[in-house]
Amino acid sequence: MVELLGRDTVTTGPVDQQARVNRAELTPVGFLRRSAAVFPDKTAIVHGNRGTTYTYRQFAERADRLASALRAAGLEKGDRVAYLCPNIPAVLEAYFAVPAAGGILVTINTRLNTAEIGYILDHAGARFLVVDAELYPLVAPLDLSAFHVVRIDDTGAVDDPYEVFLTTGSPEPIPHLLADEDETIAINYTSGTTGRSKGVVYSHRGAYLMALANVVEIGLTGDTVYLWTGPLFHASGWCFPWAVTAVAGTHVTLRKIDNALIWDLIDAHGVSHYHAAPTVHLGIASHPKAHRLDRPVTVVAAAAPPPPPP
Repeated sequence: MVELLGRDTVTTGPVDQQARVNRAELTPVGFLRRSAAVFPDKTAIVHGNRGTTYTYRQFAERADRLASALRAAGLEKGDRVAYLCPNIPAVLEAYFAVPAAGGILVTINTRLNTAEIGYILDHAGARFLVVDAELYPLVAPLDLSAFHVVRIDDTGAVDDPYEVFLTTGSPEPIPHLLADEDETIAINYTSGTTGRSKGVVYSHRGAYLMALANVVEIGLTGDTVYLWTGPLFHASGWCFPWAVTAVAGTHVTLRKIDNALIWDLIDAHGVSHYHAAPTVHLGIASHPKAHRLDRPVTVVAAAAPPPPPP
């Protein structure tokens, strides 16, 4: 390689790492660390189904505990950590904790059947499986003896198995293992409509740049309140878990599409952005609770062409 070290000096061949004083590997993991440092008391997450809120300080501490707990449970760099969960705070925590621990996040489509889920777990080579209690019957028929399984009851109570798992980790940040920004941060699987699900690899660099592109493209700011109508499992939530966190916006999660609840959350929390497929938009807009708002809400549609306006 050729690299300029100064105005008049050119070197060829490998460059001493000490010479790269201006080099930092791009990773979206740092977005949470920055937001927690700058806006520790700002609301980071509102769980719409049970009203639980977390500040950015708490969000970062929980992510650090999860990363530490995974390491303590035997996670090694490059291990796949699979999640089968609805849109709940624990999944947002995983988007930062799993790569911080050196793992690779595999979020699985909650609409798949047992055989399809089993195929993805095997194909991805997952060693850890974090599964919501409501979805546990989908994996119960599988041989899970090779996995470290963590169940989430999504109660937030001290005896929730997920909360118990977090207590095995430290709230202090763990040493980062990332050596190259092109390392894999996540593997996302297609829905398998044309055959076996196919895994698509996201890099730390790619996720970082996509998150910042989202910030610019749809105008995310510190005042953003982002409603999670789009699946967190789909294409890394289109990278919005990282994008919203990058600007210290507020995530509003909900376990499933409930149009009445969605309108309640829009009104209660001042939702400013959400994304989903056109059919979801149509259901929200045509619900009996639908009404005009005194502020704009930015809606991002994908997965199918939206219908033409009437």
